[in-house]
Amino acid sequence: MDRAELSITVQRTGDEAVLRLAGEIDMLTAAQLSTVVNEVLADPPPRIVLDLAGVTFCDSQGLGTLVVLSRKASHARSLLMLSNVGDFLIRVLDITGLRSALMIRNEATP
Repeated sequence: MDRAELSITVQRTGDEAVLRLAGEIDMLTAAQLSTVVNEVLADPPPRIVLDLAGVTFCDSQGLGTLVVLSRKASHARSLLMLSNVGDFLIRVLDITGLRSALMIRNEATP
């Protein structure tokens, strides 16, 4: 079985940090995502945007991690937003009822 991989690049601007994710968010990579978001929250910007355009898979551990990170950001007075959420993940969020727990900003153009 191949090891799931997740690459994360962080770009900070004045009022937001954009994290571009590529790969899989699952039980093997969720801790990596948490670590990076926690580092950003050490000096919290008003907005943290998780760009999920490159995400190919997200399991229940990944979903739970997104919800926990959203709450952590809220406690740090920051807003965690998901952008470029793929159709597969939108369906999973709808089915699990988690769509309402997360801020999603999908745009027609990047």
